[in-house]
Amino acid sequence: MCGILALFGLPNAENVRKQAVDAAKLLRHRGPDWSGIYCEESTIIAHERLAIVDPDSGDQPLFNKAKDLVLGVNGEIYNYEELQDGLHERAPGKHTFLTKSDCEVLLHLYAEDGIDFLTKNHVCGMFAFAIWDKRSNSYVVARDTVGIIPLYIGWGSDGSVRVSSELKALHKFCERYEEFPPGHILDSKTGQRRLFYTPRWYEPSPMPTEEIALVTLREAFEAAVISHMMSDVPYGVLLSGGLDSSLVASIMSRNCQRRHGSAEPAAWPQLHSFSIGLEGSPDLKAAREVAKYLGTVHHEYVFTVQEGLDALPDVIYHLETFDVTTCRAATPMYLMARRIRASGVKMVLSGEGADEIFGGYLYFHKAPNPEEFHAENVRKIKQLHLYDCLRANKAMMAWGVEARVPFLDRRFMEIAMGFDPTQKMCRDKDGKPRCEKWILRKAFDVPGSRAYLPKEVLWRQKEQFSDGVGYSWIDSIKAHAETLISDQQLATAEHRFPVKTPRTKEAYMIRQHFAQHFGENTAAAGTVGWQDSIACSSEVALKWDASFQGRADASGRSVAGVHESAYNADYKTASQASGATGNDSEPAAKKSKTA
Repeated sequence: MCGILALFGLPNAENVRKQAVDAAKLLRHRGPDWSGIYCEESTIIAHERLAIVDPDSGDQPLFNKAKDLVLGVNGEIYNYEELQDGLHERAPGKHTFLTKSDCEVLLHLYAEDGIDFLTKNHVCGMFAFAIWDKRSNSYVVARDTVGIIPLYIGWGSDGSVRVSSELKALHKFCERYEEFPPGHILDSKTGQRRLFYTPRWYEPSPMPTEEIALVTLREAFEAAVISHMMSDVPYGVLLSGGLDSSLVASIMSRNCQRRHGSAEPAAWPQLHSFSIGLEGSPDLKAAREVAKYLGTVHHEYVFTVQEGLDALPDVIYHLETFDVTTCRAATPMYLMARRIRASGVKMVLSGEGADEIFGGYLYFHKAPNPEEFHAENVRKIKQLHLYDCLRANKAMMAWGVEARVPFLDRRFMEIAMGFDPTQKMCRDKDGKPRCEKWILRKAFDVPGSRAYLPKEVLWRQKEQFSDGVGYSWIDSIKAHAETLISDQQLATAEHRFPVKTPRTKEAYMIRQHFAQHFGENTAAAGTVGWQDSIACSSEVALKWDASFQGRADASGRSVAGVHESAYNADYKTASQASGATGNDSEPAAKKSKTA
């Protein structure tokens, strides 16, 4: 994982070199290990490296042997050896690899297959990259299908096109910039951006109808986790004690004794796990139990509410969002990342994506039918780049720690989104209630010595990260905002912030911090995900149940009758985007405005 900044179409690259170096420094937290830059004629590619694979020779930008192709990339290609072998079979002796970097294969695939190389080849990984082709005086920019890796594109007043891992490297130099869309490739020859790969789950219809065997699902996820353990440096796992992170930790603990794809012993043959929470939080207790069961070297970090509040402005700067849910959850993650980096670990695996794929959020209990359940899965996956993927990537990379997400592995997702959603629903075929993510839990519910997790962990109710670190964290942020933001400020918020107006004092406080870094109504606001939501739902799912109206808060406790510690019946809050409170004449989801 790294930070990239590429500038194309410059009148004179050398004249802009210092500006580019200064802008790249704003990304150095993403890659504190080394800096590299290509600067020639009309093009600059700057790179800030976090060395995970091939730390000795994988510095970027990367070149082919003729040095007429230049690559700057942020990401990991998990099947790079398979892709290299395929190239050597197709074109024996043609491609000379100059490093052991997993990302260099992208350069050679482009050289072999041209602009369609991501369509013609099954590239498994998370990535955002820019390729400069001196031969044709053209460039290519692309981002992975889910948007695990962030990427932004902007346009300079000198006519240049600029792409960056984070918008902070564009904000001061481009009047107009936007998020580069996930799953797209930009070809400068045509100026067109298009999807390079359309997965089977990309549209909700037709809904899959084939049932899946438990062993198929289990083995597919095991393979995804193992592939993500590729590393030449010490790594660990983020462990909340919930189902998703615990399954990742369990599989890792069974496969960590040897280096990935090698018989050599691992740098740390005993898995290290990391958790964070307020004193006495549900996550700390649960993670401790899982770590003991798995035999990990466990690192438990306790933070205080005041430490979280002190960090919040910095968190918002690194996240580049004012979405309330994301900022709540990212703050403890940001604090934990700093402690992880201090331990010597540079890469961790995490459980993001499972709730979107399997319907793990508590509001999924109200899904009216399999069709709606599956459509919401699709909607949530397509929004990950605005929320959970953004949080996991930027909160961890603020301290130079790479977070990998095996649930979002390309091959696993084709399987996990390719079977009948009836098997995922929170009611069985007879209509009897069952635990969320039932099919995933059941797949790993094996007996005796083969057990992956204790039963009480495997079947523990979903707890969102911002709740699990301690319920008083969310309550304290709200209380803090009450002391900072006046009723008058909130009443006139639409005049100060006409773009994505904050509707609660907490949202106003967060937006105010964002504005201090990126301006009040600049292009930065346009990149932020903003919608009405209950317990992390999409806007559409708010229509599922009348009880959702007026309770549209991100916390899982807002789902009455499902969460074991739900807010009482009198709880009301304004919806994030529309401001609806449940007393309106029509549902908030119908009136909200989302970019």
